Amino acid sequence: MSVQNVLLSGVVGSTAYGLAHAGSDVDRLGLFAAPTEELHGLHPPKESHVSTAPDRTLHEAAKWCRLALGGNPTVTELVWLPADLYEVRTPLGDELVGIRTTFLSARRVRDAYLGYATQQFRRLLARDDGSFSADTRKRTAKHARHLKRLCGQGYELYTTGRLSIRVDDPESFHRFGEQVADDPETALPLLRRYETAFDEARSVLPEQPDERAADAWLRRVRRHFYTSARSS
Repeated sequence: MSVQNVLLSGVVGSTAYGLAHAGSDVDRLGLFAAPTEELHGLHPPKESHVSTAPDRTLHEAAKWCRLALGGNPTVTELVWLPADLYEVRTPLGDELVGIRTTFLSARRVRDAYLGYATQQFRRLLARDDGSFSADTRKRTAKHARHLKRLCGQGYELYTTGRLSIRVDDPESFHRFGEQVADDPETALPLLRRYETAFDEARSVLPEQPDERAADAWLRRVRRHFYTSARSS
């Protein structure tokens, strides 16, 4: 997949979390800027490019901003990666990292992270095909690890305004995954515990994100990639 004007891109997923094992896929996420003139035509450019082998997702800058403002955990982690995991960093990408906290809001972080964790729990319970194959167990353990990670990361972001990508104790996540693979219902107490923790905690985040910062950054991107018709 060849995409022009990539502003920021890096390795995400299990490799970034420190949960990868032999044979794990390496996932990459990034954002790009469509040429500004192309946004004004009858057929606007694609907002996302997704490829496999390698696994890579690139969102157009405006779409990435909308997702991040909504608290989407997957896109949010792009601007919180450790420096060694970035593969593309441009000045505009660095600017985005610099305003990353302005995308955050208490309600959206809580709803998004707990919502995604709940989705993972439902996937655990959906293991209703009667199969207890090695592949089924592997998928179940993976969903359990993601549930635990989302709860912890979301709570950290909600209460501190910071997001740690690498987990502190990877082995505890693997143990939890194996435990839940034996009995998916054992994941419910952790989910309920974090629901209570969110309810009782006072967030350091504002009630609404600062859309002005995102809008100003996006306008700088549009100006940067504007090409006058006279020069074409």
